Amino acid sequence: MSEPTVSAGFARGLMELALKKGARRAALAERAGIRLEDLDDQDSRLPFASYVALMRAAKDLTGDPALALHYGEMVDIAKVSILGLIGQASENMAEAFAQLNRYVPLVVETDNADGGDRFRMVADRDGFWMVDARRNPNDFPELTESAFAQLICGPRRFDAMPVAKAVHVTHTDPGYRAEYERIFRAPVVFGSNKNGIMVHDSLLQRRVANLPRYAFGILSERGDALLQSLEASRSTRGRVESVLMPILHTGDASMDRVARQMAVSRQTLFRRLKAEGVTFAGVLDELRHRLALHYLTGRKVSVNETAYLVGFSDPAAFSRAFKRWTGCSPRQMRASKLVEDRVAAS
Repeated sequence: MSEPTVSAGFARGLMELALKKGARRAALAERAGIRLEDLDDQDSRLPFASYVALMRAAKDLTGDPALALHYGEMVDIAKVSILGLIGQASENMAEAFAQLNRYVPLVVETDNADGGDRFRMVADRDGFWMVDARRNPNDFPELTESAFAQLICGPRRFDAMPVAKAVHVTHTDPGYRAEYERIFRAPVVFGSNKNGIMVHDSLLQRRVANLPRYAFGILSERGDALLQSLEASRSTRGRVESVLMPILHTGDASMDRVARQMAVSRQTLFRRLKAEGVTFAGVLDELRHRLALHYLTGRKVSVNETAYLVGFSDPAAFSRAFKRWTGCSPRQMRASKLVEDRVAAS
């Protein structure tokens, strides 16, 4: 699979928890290599490697080795991803489980065994297991910790019935078994042959419907649109944009640099983009256009700051480019948006 990503909302939720536990925002962002503005849009994407770095920095700066468990326990997934809202609008846990597998890539992309669903229901002589089928889970066991804590603690927010009979994980005991058993309320086996939660037989039949049923259709439509966008990002163009996003402000958003980061030659990158009907210069120009509109209409930064963020060292050059894109200057765009907002608020 291409370089996996996580949603900005998922990363932001972790950062906010770490801040409550005493970490500093700037230190977390620096150590994770994340720009704070990249977390503004909950549905935007960050490299999975950045999330790994953020988790490890957060554990270090908070002094909480069980932070991933606490993230799953304390932070409602509905507050960081549309996935949680779709789950809450599901009729019962069986439907919520099906939606989990459909939309979980919106939270975090993973490489799953056989290329199938990440979470699978498996029956053995002991009972029914919800098994996490991602490959190489011990490379980042924190993802197992937060996922299992969310899967077990999430239903408790609307149903007092127990969820887990037992929990098995493939990684070794990290030294805080008591926290596992407090949060999971079930015996835990470390060094198992699977990452799985043995669930109570009645779990999938339990009613959810925390949100009005009509919300399910609305949320699913939005989720499907986000999935389509995520799928499109796996194209060469999408991968180029994901490489460009964090380096635009450096002024060195060259094709050679992007090709190096994608581990391909310049010629290979040229051919792949041509096959998709685009050029590198066109992709770069359109990305700058889109981001400039986002910054200016959101009124989060000034015109000069916007010019810097999208890679223009000369504000005048940015103004010329913006007029070519939109037919008006960046200051005119910003002023018209302020007038619209005042009218809407009156």
